[in-house]
Amino acid sequence: MEYRISDQLKDMKPSAIREIFKSLTDPRIIAFAAGNPAAESFPAAAFSSLATEILKNNAVAALQYGVSEGYEPLRRQVKERLCQHFGCPDSDTFLIVSGGQQGIELTCKVMCSPGDVVICENPSFIGALNAFRSNGAKPVGVPLENDGMDIDALEAAARNNPRAKLIYVIPTFQNPAGITTSLAKRKAIYEIACRYDLVILEDNPYGELRFAGEEIPTIKSLDREGRVVYCGSFSKVLSAGMRVGFLSTPAPLASKIVVAKQVEDVHSNQLSQMLCSAFIERYDLDAHIEKIRALYRQKSALMLKTLDEYMPACVSYTRPQGGLFLWCTLSERIDMNDFVQRALTRFVAVVPGTAFNCDEKAPSQAFRVTYATPTEEQIVVGVKTLASLVQEMSD
Repeated sequence: MEYRISDQLKDMKPSAIREIFKSLTDPRIIAFAAGNPAAESFPAAAFSSLATEILKNNAVAALQYGVSEGYEPLRRQVKERLCQHFGCPDSDTFLIVSGGQQGIELTCKVMCSPGDVVICENPSFIGALNAFRSNGAKPVGVPLENDGMDIDALEAAARNNPRAKLIYVIPTFQNPAGITTSLAKRKAIYEIACRYDLVILEDNPYGELRFAGEEIPTIKSLDREGRVVYCGSFSKVLSAGMRVGFLSTPAPLASKIVVAKQVEDVHSNQLSQMLCSAFIERYDLDAHIEKIRALYRQKSALMLKTLDEYMPACVSYTRPQGGLFLWCTLSERIDMNDFVQRALTRFVAVVPGTAFNCDEKAPSQAFRVTYATPTEEQIVVGVKTLASLVQEMSD
C-alpha cells in the first residue's frame, strides 16, 4: 500500500540527535552528542522514597486521570518559583505540560496556521524547529552573535515576513551554541516584538544551571503587554525522563493551549507531577540545583582546559557560563559532515551543526558537544581524539 503522508510531515526528517542516540548503546562511544543531564544529578534515592509514600498513601490520585492544566499543588509551586526567581507576573496562567518540548509545540499550534513564520535564532534547538515544521510553520533564522541575535537581522526578518507570528528564543545558555543573550539585546528583542505585534516564546530549560557570571533578567520579566510565553522544565534539574515542563502564559492564550493539550495527551503524567511536587515540598530544591551547578562547573572547566591545551587553533569554541553545551566551529578546510562521521568511527559522537539550521539545506562548519553526560575521563579522552582528528584532517 502507498501511504499518503500529511503535507506537514511528509518532508520532515527524524531528529539527528535521536538518530545518533541509537549508536550510543555501544559502551565504547563517548557521548558528546547527547543533550542528557548528568546521571549523577538525578535525586534517585529521594524519588524512590517519595514514590513509595505516594503509592502507599495517595495511589488513586497518582494513577487516575488528572486535570489538563496540571496537578494543582505543583502548579502553585511553579507559580511561586517563576514569579520569585524569573519575573513571571502573578496575573499569568501557569500550566504543566509534558516536558518543555510540548510547551513549545502547543504554543506554536495555538499561534500559527500553516504557512505562518516563526523567527528563530540560527542555529536553534532542533526539537523546536521540528515542532514548528510539524504544524506547517516556517522557521526563519536570524544569525547568532556572541551576545545573542543580530538585532538588525531580527528587525529585517520581522519587517520582511508579514506572516510572522512568533519569535522563538533561548536567551540563557542557548542550545546548541551555549551563548547567553545580553540584557540590551533582550530589551531590543522585546521592543521589536512590540513594534511588529509578535509573540515571544522564551524557552528557558537551562536558566537554573548558571555556574559563572551574573544573572540576567528574563525577557518575560520585561513584558508589559502580555506578549511573552515563558517555557521551562524540570528535565535538567530533577529528571528528564519524568517529562514535566511548565508554561507561564497570558490567560487568553492559556485557554486555547489547554484545549490543544487535551487533544494531545489529556494531561501530563500524574505520578511524575506528584513526585516533583513532593520533592519541592520535602527537599531543598535550590540546594539540589547548587550541587548540579557545581558538577557542571567542574566538567565544563575540564572540557575547556583540555580544548585549550590540545585543540588546534583552527577550531573556535564558545565558553558558556552555564547550561550543557559547547559549540565548536571548524576551519573551512575541514568538511564538517566527514569530520562527524570519522569521529564516530573513533568512538566519539558529536552532533553536526546542520541539524540545528533553520534552513535544512544550509551548510554548517560547526558541531555541538556536551560536558554533562560523559565522565571526566571520557571528556579528556574524547577531546584529545577530536583534536587529533582535526590535526589529521588539516594536514
